[in-house]
Amino acid sequence: MSVSRPAAVIVLAAGDGTRMKSDLNKMLHTIGGRTLVAHALLAAAGTQAAHLAVTVRAQRERVAPQVAQIVPEAVIADQDEVKGTGRAAECALDALPPDLSGTVLVTYGDTPLLTSETLLDLTRIHESAGNAVTVLTAHLEDPTGYGRIFRGPDGTVHAIIEHKDAVKARDEGSEFQHALEIGEINSGIYAFDVEVLRTSLAKVTTDNAQGEKYLTDVLAIARDGGGRVDSHSIEDVWQIEGVNDKVQLARMGKELNRRTLDRLMRESGAIVVDPDTTWVDAEVTVGRDTVLEPNIQLKGATSIGAGATIGPDTTLTDTEVGDGASVVRTQAHLAVIGPEATVGPFSYLRPGTTLGAKGKIGGFVETKNADIGAGAKVPHLTYAGDATIGEGANIGAGTIFANYDGVAKHHTNVGKHAFIGSNSVIIAPRTIADGSYVGAGSAIEVDVKPGQIAVARGRQRNIDGWVARRRQGTKTHEAAEAALAQDQDTSEGEGTPA
Repeated sequence: MSVSRPAAVIVLAAGDGTRMKSDLNKMLHTIGGRTLVAHALLAAAGTQAAHLAVTVRAQRERVAPQVAQIVPEAVIADQDEVKGTGRAAECALDALPPDLSGTVLVTYGDTPLLTSETLLDLTRIHESAGNAVTVLTAHLEDPTGYGRIFRGPDGTVHAIIEHKDAVKARDEGSEFQHALEIGEINSGIYAFDVEVLRTSLAKVTTDNAQGEKYLTDVLAIARDGGGRVDSHSIEDVWQIEGVNDKVQLARMGKELNRRTLDRLMRESGAIVVDPDTTWVDAEVTVGRDTVLEPNIQLKGATSIGAGATIGPDTTLTDTEVGDGASVVRTQAHLAVIGPEATVGPFSYLRPGTTLGAKGKIGGFVETKNADIGAGAKVPHLTYAGDATIGEGANIGAGTIFANYDGVAKHHTNVGKHAFIGSNSVIIAPRTIADGSYVGAGSAIEVDVKPGQIAVARGRQRNIDGWVARRRQGTKTHEAAEAALAQDQDTSEGEGTPA
């Protein structure tokens, strides 16, 4: 069966969003790792319409680049001084080819849960019924604040009655006096015959209290012109809910996250231990039987293989995790963690970190631009920056890769199966060759060749009587004197003949 696809989709994204109480345009606030307008654009682009137009105005210099980034082929239309949704749609229509024919959909940049499937269903129903206009609607138990769908005797849409007008009609006993009892509401999302929309918008005026050109006026004009106006009702009310303030933003974000987790569990086979504390962006992928422990965030383009364990208390951003890996109490950004590798707890993987298969980054380790080979270990209390660590190498506790000289960053190479003793400092740029050792506590400023052991530390000296001379009268001095006396007694006792 062929799919009915719209000729064009218009996304209205010109509003100020003043109720957001923000310096950032409403369209650029994010949920699920995407801006609101990105969600709307991806839903529109998913219809595979021949044309996509986006109307912008408020903070154009910020919104337009976001549109171009998400859907480069989209046409950007600028709304002029005339206000209203009707004018916004008209500006977009003027930017589309003049010979355009067929169905044009009008949606909004602040409805992030609207899906391509719903838009395609709207198109199909609109075209199969031969409608001039088809309104996307939903039924609510409490429709307070929404425009009501008022139907005529033939069951088609006769009018859309805004809530305040419904109150007035009830009080005055006019034609629409029972509109408040109607539970079917207008989403503001429409399918139009292109020619009907074009000719009707030309007739819409700004003769109203707000001085705006309303898109809803097109319905009455189309109906008066003999066109059929009807609706398509959906059960998923979330799809038509817009974001007007930060309370709604948070609520929509939570619902999107719930849907994302449901999809990962049902379709990908992920195991989510505690959905209430697990936040996953829309583009994240998770493999079969991977366990997502409580208190984790998976952000951006993070991808996780099968059979891995992530968390608890972990944030991964744009990070790749291989099959069977374990990442515990870790923060990682633009990192790659290989299959069956282990990370954490309390690790910080900065951009450019790559950990090979079965490698280890342990507790309280920070890495940056570090390529750590297969089976290599950086177990604990280490900073590894600008380093290449060969397969099977072992980096002892407390090792510092001193990569910055105050002016420039320098690189260190640690060879295969090399061993760096604990509490060492590698002063870059350095090469620690394959199969070499560095003694614990060394400060390495000369390259180490294969098979060598480098020891760079001062010879130990034990100075008798230093505490008695320099710390006389302290508790340390008292303890030393007592211990010395005990040692002397022991020594004398051992020298007494039997």
